[in-house]
Amino acid sequence: MADDPVRESESKLPVQPVYGPADLEGWDPAEQLGEPGAYPFTRGVYPTMYTRRPWTMRQYAGFGTAAESNARYRQLIEHGTTGLSVAFDLPTQMGHDSDAPLAHGEVGKVGVAVDSVDDMRVLFGGIPLDRVSTSMTINAPAALLLLMYQLVAEEQGVSADRLTGTVQNDVLKEYIARGTYIFPPKPSLRLAADIFAYCGAEIPKWNTISISGYHMAEAGASPAQEIAFTLANGIEYVRTAVAAGMHVDDFAPRLSFFFVARTTILEEVAKFRAARRIWARVMREEFGARNPRSLMLRFHTQTAGVQLTAQQPEVNLVRVAVQALAAVLGGTQSLHTNSFDEAIALPTDKSARLALRTQQVLAYETDVTATVDPFAGSYAVERLTDDVEAAARDLMRRVEEFGGAVEAIERGFQKEEIERNAYRIAQETDAGERVVVGVNRFRLDEEEPYEPLRVDPAIEARQAERLAKLRAERDRAAVTSALAALRRAAEGSDNVLYPMKEALRARATVGEVCGALREMWGAYEPSERF
Repeated sequence: MADDPVRESESKLPVQPVYGPADLEGWDPAEQLGEPGAYPFTRGVYPTMYTRRPWTMRQYAGFGTAAESNARYRQLIEHGTTGLSVAFDLPTQMGHDSDAPLAHGEVGKVGVAVDSVDDMRVLFGGIPLDRVSTSMTINAPAALLLLMYQLVAEEQGVSADRLTGTVQNDVLKEYIARGTYIFPPKPSLRLAADIFAYCGAEIPKWNTISISGYHMAEAGASPAQEIAFTLANGIEYVRTAVAAGMHVDDFAPRLSFFFVARTTILEEVAKFRAARRIWARVMREEFGARNPRSLMLRFHTQTAGVQLTAQQPEVNLVRVAVQALAAVLGGTQSLHTNSFDEAIALPTDKSARLALRTQQVLAYETDVTATVDPFAGSYAVERLTDDVEAAARDLMRRVEEFGGAVEAIERGFQKEEIERNAYRIAQETDAGERVVVGVNRFRLDEEEPYEPLRVDPAIEARQAERLAKLRAERDRAAVTSALAALRRAAEGSDNVLYPMKEALRARATVGEVCGALREMWGAYEPSERF
């Protein structure tokens, strides 16, 4: 076996043909592993994990109008989804109304268009908000969408202390990998901290942030880069909240994370285990957290959209199943499985149902839920966990040398590292060194036809009509007064969510609220190096 070639992992770490006791020499199970549900949480954040109930099956959906998305949510709930995950269209993510010139051509395309609390009311019509957990993939305007959700719950008679779910609220990764930022980093961090404080007082069961590595992975980050830069961002958010006067144990239990699951099962399992261990130690050693829940890295996983192919799209069913298995073996708290046709267009009802069925097969037809952390003690996985942890910690140290995540972002460090890795992946794929089934090997001479779901372009006009009607019906003086109060809070140091909620209650639009904050905080303009 000594002459067998050593392969490299996605993080450029060596993967030996055979592992044995020598690879864990000096390794202390008590220090490195602990027990499930106990520090350092390598084996999972809960003692029983899936042995009593499976992970939350949270399907990500949203397109076109609020009414169309509401219909999809109802179908997913009927088919067994235990948590909703809302996709918003690009104008909503960027803080623009559907009738704004910058929104033209993008309304309802990559998610649902939400311009006001009226749309949010339609989006969740007939869905009891005290019996469903809702995750919202929204960042720069996260506060607005959360407050609209709370307002709709109030209309349903559901008190805020019964609401459960998550807002992504992770703007730092937008400057690194995704680009849907609105405000500069410092006021964006202030807004994130205001959400922490508001939810602590008003919506105590809500997860106030989902610190995301997924989008960095989609941009080309390796597993080690994904967790290193995500955890570095997490540290920045914690520092911001502490500097604002909050005690770490008052908000840290509601922090959550969001990672990708690739097809490379062993390294992905190692990545999740390493991330939990790093975070637990950082929270205890740097921030002095004492509440065990403050030390837990709880995370949602989505299967890797970037690995899906438009060629032979049915093969994506296999990829998604493998990726989902990696997430489950890695100990995820909730999971979204991509639909096989997402490399072509929005998923159809059938493909979305098949994606959910993939999770249900894993949960109910396999034995992966029978025991906690089945890879514990594996020579290969434990060594890979240590190697991924070491590589991630080295990258985190380099971020700290810049002065932290924001300073490193402003110098372009994370973005350049990710782009370098993405370029390597592209080169390997083009050269055939990295096999992509159906793309550079095992191709078909002619692809089978496939009819994808298309978004009706007339949605933009219908949303504009709804906005015109809203502006004509509402109390203009109340909106003006509420927006003025929001500007005053933004200029000072008061929590902006309280006046923001009143503006949204008065039916101010997403564009108007974000516009008021732009007036006070400015808009982020990337430097030339970006």
